[in-house]
Amino acid sequence: MIVAVTYENDMVFQHFGRTQKFELYTIEDGKITGSEVVGTNGVGHHDLAPWLAERGVEAVVCGGIGTGMIQALQACGIAIFAGASGPAEEAVNEYLRGDLETVTGSNCGKHDC
Repeated sequence: MIVAVTYENDMVFQHFGRTQKFELYTIEDGKITGSEVVGTNGVGHHDLAPWLAERGVEAVVCGGIGTGMIQALQACGIAIFAGASGPAEEAVNEYLRGDLETVTGSNCGKHDC
């Protein structure tokens, strides 16, 4: 399984649609077995959902995210866990422990989401 975290300076980046990097975590048997930071190379907003799907991402951990992006990720079969903050790796561990809940509505507070 691959979990993507919006990423900036080892922390969860707080605005999904503006993230320029993701840290992609490989999960096996409920544990992190590897990770890599990947730049989006200018891929933005709604194009991020298919971009993540092409990389095999099954779940996203992020800070804020809007309704349109939630719908785009869901259409690609990617689960969303928003409202995370702090170090990216700790956010993934929270996800693995079941401490993060799936998001169904916007929490970004920007752009009239």
